[in-house]
Amino acid sequence: MTSLIFALSSQLFAHEIPAKVTVQAFVKPEDGRLRMLVRVPLEAMTDLEFPRRGPGYLDIGRADQALKDAATVYVAHSLEIYEEDIRLVNGRIVAVRVSLPSNRSFSNYEQALAHVTGVPLPDQTQLYWAQGMLDVLFDFPIESKDSNFSINPSWERLGFETRTVLRFLPPGSGERIFEYSGNPGLVQLDPRWYHAALTFTELGFFHILDGIDHLLFLMCLVIPFRQFWGLIPVVTSFTVAHSITLLASAFGIVPNTLWFPPLIETLIAASIVYMAFENIIGAKLHHRWLLAFGFGLVHGFGFSFVLSETLQFAGSHLLTSLLAFNLGVELGQLLVLLLTIPILSFLFRFLVAERSGILLLSVLVAHNAWHWMSERGTQLGQYQFQWPTLDVTPMETVMRWLMLLLILAGALWLLFLIFGRFGQGAEDQPPEKASTVVREES
Repeated sequence: MTSLIFALSSQLFAHEIPAKVTVQAFVKPEDGRLRMLVRVPLEAMTDLEFPRRGPGYLDIGRADQALKDAATVYVAHSLEIYEEDIRLVNGRIVAVRVSLPSNRSFSNYEQALAHVTGVPLPDQTQLYWAQGMLDVLFDFPIESKDSNFSINPSWERLGFETRTVLRFLPPGSGERIFEYSGNPGLVQLDPRWYHAALTFTELGFFHILDGIDHLLFLMCLVIPFRQFWGLIPVVTSFTVAHSITLLASAFGIVPNTLWFPPLIETLIAASIVYMAFENIIGAKLHHRWLLAFGFGLVHGFGFSFVLSETLQFAGSHLLTSLLAFNLGVELGQLLVLLLTIPILSFLFRFLVAERSGILLLSVLVAHNAWHWMSERGTQLGQYQFQWPTLDVTPMETVMRWLMLLLILAGALWLLFLIFGRFGQGAEDQPPEKASTVVREES
């Protein structure tokens, strides 16, 4: 048996694998054990020969051992479960079943458990082997049902596109659903606050570094400045603005329509174009913090689109995760500024005249951003804008938007009190002269 499993493992994916595969799973800790139910399509197991009869029907009466081999090689070998950071290694297969594609027992845990441990399909069932579903019940011995559990399900190679729907049933609380594509890495099923904070800080940090449009916008903001002191109002305003809209999006204060994401992506590209052209014609530095606030609102919605798919991993720590994501974004921005400002200062001091360098960089950024804006605008034009009908739900949405507007007005008023006089005395002049004034004032 060991040699058979080893041979199958070494030959995995030698044949054609399906384009799309959906894996369903339940995880439930109980007294002394953790139960896991998994459903995988048999078509994802092309390297294993199942006993067949006739024109390709699965020979259910002789398939029990082949199903156990498939559960071991394709499911168990790609599964890691941890209790308080200690891997559970003594798991066993309790039961395997083959199901019809029309079977709906995995709609909830109780039905799935009853199905897997119940009566199998009759031997004479005419089921083409590739249309069947493999259902498996695993048991893992655990210390306590109240422990912190995590899982690393590496099932992404079952198909070219593998989607997993994982339901965790913690004791004493409701069901928690995770849905992801590919391999998400180690998933904390009931994360502690510090797990959530670390995960989302890392997510925010690398998101800002991977987002070329956000990086170009930051570069357009900082090109006219040579010292960090002059950037404090700009960066602060941008941070406050995108934090407000990021939090608003997480709590549902955004239009739930198909046209909203492409609209925001188009506006982000337009913000880069605007800032680049302002640098070309001459930046008004004493107004730049106000522009940063306005465009920060748009970029905050852009951040939220990435965050919306990962908030499922926050557990019960939604606010902590949001703040941690925002912290990660700020750390990423700080790293970009720490690298960008010295490089620009060196470039403009030794390699090219400041005004010429600003023009060259701004033209290059504007060129790329203009193409993005055109392409995204074309995509936006494919959606039909419709006002919602006036019933209770839209009125609640209007009230939420009014609250958001009040928060924005309050934040803008505070920023005016703090930075309203910043740059006073700096005239509308070419960027190199304005930057000189900022240096002298600092």
